[in-house]
Amino acid sequence: MNPPIRALVFDVFGTLVDWHGGVAREVRAHLQPLGLDVDAAAFALAWRAQYQPAMDEVRRGLIPFGKLDLLHRRNLDVVLRELGLDAQVDEATRQSLNLAWHRLDAWPEVPAALARLRQRFLLAPCSNGHIALMVNLARRNGLRWDAVLGAEIARDYKPTPVVYQAAAAALDLPREQVMMVAAHSWDLAAAAQAGLRTAFIARPNEHGPGVGETRAQVPVDYEAADLAALADTLGC
Repeated sequence: MNPPIRALVFDVFGTLVDWHGGVAREVRAHLQPLGLDVDAAAFALAWRAQYQPAMDEVRRGLIPFGKLDLLHRRNLDVVLRELGLDAQVDEATRQSLNLAWHRLDAWPEVPAALARLRQRFLLAPCSNGHIALMVNLARRNGLRWDAVLGAEIARDYKPTPVVYQAAAAALDLPREQVMMVAAHSWDLAAAAQAGLRTAFIARPNEHGPGVGETRAQVPVDYEAADLAALADTLGC
């Protein structure tokens, strides 16, 4: 019999916040005043597509660990160059647009569902985003955490096992009493391999309308339509 779950740790981008809608909104706000007619939704996807390859360079030891803002900025420059916009977007605009990831909105049910879950469990993000980024998203969306964990604590990026294991260790809990909550099967598979319990949250619109995972593609302990449904299942 499994021991009781005492803490929930969360993926953030996609699981708790709408990165695609938020980044597209910021792209329009920053590039339209420059007279640039850009497909903001496609731009957001292209920027996100640079995410895992850049982090993989850290995981493979090709570049040192750095906060996600640094990788996002490098990736932003790549996308602007590939779209032929390198000469048309000034440094101040790039710096402001790069902080789009700090200004994302939570999915509608998330703040209230987290408040319910926090009555019973310890809660913390376990994100590839760094601490300042997580704090800014929490303050923007009214998310209350008991700790901020993840990549910056582990000095590595998911799905490296140490990121999940460091989260459990920081809470002084056995791994089997910590549950990773995510909308991505790859994230949950890695968390389970690292010894954590797992819960899948469907986000069918993560990458735009109708584009996102609706069912877990790996074995999980729990599966829910959204975070409120998970709170129901866990008796919160």
